Amino acid sequence: MTTVPSTALHEPNSRDFASDNYAGVHPEVLAAIAAANGGHQVSYGEDAYTARLQEVAVQHFGDGATAWPVFNGTGANVVALTSMLPRWGAVICARTAHIHADEGGAPEKVAGIKLLAVPTPDGKLTPDLIDTEAWGWGDEHRAQPTVVYLTQSSELGTVYTPEEIRAITDHAHSVGMRVYVDGARLSNAAAFLDLPLRAFTTDVGVDVVSFGGTKNGALAAEMVVVLNPAASDGLSYLRKNQMQLASKMRFVSAQLLALLDGDLHLRNARQANAMAQLLRKGIEEGLAAGTMAGISFTQQTQANAVFARVPAATAARLRERFHFYDWDAAIGEVRWVCSFDTTESDVQAFLDALREG
Repeated sequence: MTTVPSTALHEPNSRDFASDNYAGVHPEVLAAIAAANGGHQVSYGEDAYTARLQEVAVQHFGDGATAWPVFNGTGANVVALTSMLPRWGAVICARTAHIHADEGGAPEKVAGIKLLAVPTPDGKLTPDLIDTEAWGWGDEHRAQPTVVYLTQSSELGTVYTPEEIRAITDHAHSVGMRVYVDGARLSNAAAFLDLPLRAFTTDVGVDVVSFGGTKNGALAAEMVVVLNPAASDGLSYLRKNQMQLASKMRFVSAQLLALLDGDLHLRNARQANAMAQLLRKGIEEGLAAGTMAGISFTQQTQANAVFARVPAATAARLRERFHFYDWDAAIGEVRWVCSFDTTESDVQAFLDALREG
């Protein structure tokens, strides 16, 4: 058991299934922050760690990729989309998209971006779904569809294949639109697909992508990666203008290097994904054996989240021991998320609690 420091205000051995944001910082990332702490480095990104990050971004995303470290995912989305849009532009996204459902109106309030949200059954857009809002070009009364926004993995835990993304980018580019991928869980998608990051971004026509660190073992460390320079403009100004420019950027870049200058981002994502699969398998076995009842899955489990409908009494009892979120309370749908530090014993304890009722 971990010894609790006298300053700790929580039980460091506790685990929940509400969000991968609940998890702490991976020890290797903490070590990287400490290693970057000695002496002085030039501020605002003119440091050795940010310079190295540019080299690592090219290794993962290909020649011409440019990395822009930021503090958080909402900031990454707002800064990236602003750089891709004219003032009259609009973004087509899934109705479940983070920018539409979970960012407090930041794209609208901070950047003045019109969002054209499309219902989807699984959190994923298709060319046909995009076309429900991809119209009205030249109509001065309509915000002009300019960018298609995808989330990888999606907010419903599903993963786009490279072929699906290529179909979207080809279609979007054919009508003059650009494609942005919110990669808050990009490593989880890479782990599921067993592919390098560029295989489902750069190589299939994505223009700009974000890479998420916070959900995968980092502390306030994300980045925007421009893959097509012609699709983005003004990031050097917008990042400051929208309060995402770190003065001591070496500590943000050092965390991203800890994840990407090696395989830590994949090790963490594989662990989280594997625990989600273990959780789903345990529930399936419980249902088959009759030790659980009334639970049904609502989405495929491809990344690190399990979506299910659960009887209200079961959910209420389970919440006495674990935090997790309702996804659609009206139908009893919940979301259970596994993290890089979720263990088999954590999953087993959750399954045991689920069986009790």
